[in-house]
Amino acid sequence: MAVHGARGRSGGRPTLEEVAARAGVGRGTVSRVINGSPRVSDATRAAVEAAVAELGYVPNTAARALAANRTDAIALVVPEPETRFFAEPYFSDMLRGVGAELSETEMQLLLIFAGSDRERQRLAQYLAAHRVDGVLLVSVHADDPLPDLLSQLEIPAVISGRRSAEETLPSVDSDNFGGGRAAVEHLIARGRRRVVHLAGRMDVYGAQRRVDGYRQGLLDAGRVADDRLIVPGDFTEEGGRRAMSLLLERCPDLDAVFAGSDVMAAGARQVLRESGRRIPDDVALIGYDDSAIARHMDPPLTSVRQPIEEMGRAMIDLLLGEIADRRPAVSRGLEKRQLVLPAELVVRASS
Repeated sequence: MAVHGARGRSGGRPTLEEVAARAGVGRGTVSRVINGSPRVSDATRAAVEAAVAELGYVPNTAARALAANRTDAIALVVPEPETRFFAEPYFSDMLRGVGAELSETEMQLLLIFAGSDRERQRLAQYLAAHRVDGVLLVSVHADDPLPDLLSQLEIPAVISGRRSAEETLPSVDSDNFGGGRAAVEHLIARGRRRVVHLAGRMDVYGAQRRVDGYRQGLLDAGRVADDRLIVPGDFTEEGGRRAMSLLLERCPDLDAVFAGSDVMAAGARQVLRESGRRIPDDVALIGYDDSAIARHMDPPLTSVRQPIEEMGRAMIDLLLGEIADRRPAVSRGLEKRQLVLPAELVVRASS
């Protein structure tokens, strides 16, 4: 019997033809066994698997991918500057979930930033050459042309967070409306009277839905939201500082703040402390994302938890299904391709 890892007759790696000769079958039969085709008898499959083991044959995945018109690569596209990617825990958590799920496959992951016009032009050329099998899009704004480009190129894609209620691409999102509503309900239950909202970027659908949840939470308590007490930021710490300063000018007697991200909540906390407000004695504070920032703040920050890693895993599952079935998503229906995962309020000392 040959030893596992033996060289082929040519002295190099064993070939598909040599496996076929050893098993007494045709080359096509060996290929079907290796690719998991059910159109092979158990006896034939056993003979091929024995020949593979005896010769130490290793499939050439690059050649297989080329023959199948595939690259075995997926792009995670972030249409933001690199500085924002590394500053916000949302992106690292998403990448962790994507990477963990993709590790179970032979797919390679490419991380691509497209925060500038030049980067977007290069990305468009790269995608037009079909150098990836599919694309994951995160942090997409309402007017971003990238999703439409992917549709035109017929490249399978999944988006993190819908662009609007009429999203046409498969997507994975968390319940932003429910999360915003739960935050306000908690603050009102704690006896807070003047609840303000540091919103995210209003060209992001998720931020819009958090505002809707904030409004609904007030309405449920018999209150009406004052538009002057909703100030958009940009999901950054500095944006949180600016929005908080403006809200203190507009509403000096505010006693509760719901921020659209933990990063903005960190900026808001600095301004509140500089103005002499104690947290939570004078002002209760809630963030969003339940990131490491929330756990390490002083006092620890109450935050709405998005299952970000789970979202990353779900995006990969959805995208692999899209790659396996290359028909346009609209022809298959989107009922099971618009996933919304639950959000959860995690209560800590800040509220």
